[in-house]
Amino acid sequence: MTQRVELATVMDRLAVDEMVTEYAAAVDDGDWTAYRRLFAADGRADYRSAGGIEGDAEQVAGWLAENLTLFSMRQHLIVNRRVRFGVLDQDTGDTAHLRADYVNPMRFAGGDGTSTAPDFVCGGRYSFAFVRTTDGWRLRQVVVEERWRRLPDPRAVAVSD
Repeated sequence: MTQRVELATVMDRLAVDEMVTEYAAAVDDGDWTAYRRLFAADGRADYRSAGGIEGDAEQVAGWLAENLTLFSMRQHLIVNRRVRFGVLDQDTGDTAHLRADYVNPMRFAGGDGTSTAPDFVCGGRYSFAFVRTTDGWRLRQVVVEERWRRLPDPRAVAVSD
């Protein structure tokens, strides 16, 4: 590889990685306008393994906006990112796939406000597919593969002095 190609690959890696960070921030902050902007025109998301829906970015953003109001706090931790670049129309580097693991602690809304501990924690793996557009890298597909979740123990009893 030439230095120019290597530099372009590094820049693409950084751009794709930034998209994943922007994705997590948009979901955690409930910024559904930013969420929609991350997707290509034909972009889709699939949250079925986590009890959600599959659809285009507009449909899924609406579903997320409605259902994530259950949680007053959300924090995606997306780690172990593995990026692979692909070929589209015989032009190298036009697509990318990123696989990453996640842990997502969340706090149910409407609690007494005294605890900051998460009530609900889930984890699994994301599969992101990207395409290079005239506006830069955009999401073509997001697939969530939830592998586990932990809910509060209903038998837990608060201890008071």
